[in-house]
Amino acid sequence: MEIVYDTLSGWGLPSFVSQLIVMLAVATAVLIFTAISVMFMVWWERKISAHIQVRFGPMRVGGWHGWAQSIADGIKLLIKEDIVPAGADRLVFALAPMVVFAASLAAFVIIPFGPGLIASDLNIGVLFYISISSLTVVGIIMAGWSSNNKYSVLGALRSAAQSVSYEIPLVVSVIGVIMTVGSMSMTRIVEAQQGIWFVVPQFLGFLIYLTAAIAECNRTPFDIPEAESELVAGFHVEYSGMRFAIFFLAEYANMFVVSAIATTLFLGGWHGPLLPGWLWFLLKTYFIIFVMMWLRWTLARLRVDQLMNLGWKFLLPLAFLNMGITGLILVLQGQ
Repeated sequence: MEIVYDTLSGWGLPSFVSQLIVMLAVATAVLIFTAISVMFMVWWERKISAHIQVRFGPMRVGGWHGWAQSIADGIKLLIKEDIVPAGADRLVFALAPMVVFAASLAAFVIIPFGPGLIASDLNIGVLFYISISSLTVVGIIMAGWSSNNKYSVLGALRSAAQSVSYEIPLVVSVIGVIMTVGSMSMTRIVEAQQGIWFVVPQFLGFLIYLTAAIAECNRTPFDIPEAESELVAGFHVEYSGMRFAIFFLAEYANMFVVSAIATTLFLGGWHGPLLPGWLWFLLKTYFIIFVMMWLRWTLARLRVDQLMNLGWKFLLPLAFLNMGITGLILVLQGQ
């Protein structure tokens, strides 16, 4: 992106105009990539669920291997009536899905798809991701509270509790990587894995991160905030049409983001033999997404008490243990 900015500045354009053009170009590219990626992931999840649970619909409905079903669903949501509850706070109700989607979208800024393929290589990239991902729960609480529905409020508060419980072990799990590299820059973390991927020395940290990331995405077995059988979809029960579609889009975009961050921190990023770096990055990212989908259609939902016990009594102590062991090894190695 710096090359594009320098080129535009060389044409004599004012600095703010060059920055605006670059920002719009990056935002457009991210939106297009996210829309295409989400349509693929929705189709892919249908296929995975069909194979795991022997469901014939995704195999046969919607053209060859159900390829047109995602397009049909998108059109349906576009033309569906937008209903706002009579007692809802209309402004907050309208802003909530935008906040959730914006938080997911902003994280794409620091994802290194390949050498030089990053919107902004911040020297605090990991910290930026951790900070921006926390905004998602704000949008969820806005959605639940503004809906004027007790099921929505319960779903939103469950989500807040779950996010707090699992964000702490998630943050602590990546400290081992930061300590090893000595930087929070995503590009430098990938470059440090030229010889060995951090999933080997930081395997415990990787498992903790993956578990906490699945909980952050509200995916089964951690889908307590949505819990259709208890809360009729939870915080977004009152949403329909495009507003519901934005929540849906944000969920899958968030899945891609947490998988891409795992690829960057633990799986060597774009490193790999023969194939182009960006292709290796996408293959690793979609493999983690496949694992998340696999778990969704295999495991049952946890109870609330089991969810909290796992986060606070198991993942958090293990994350601190991993951080302590990493620090001890670095001290013994003289780093």
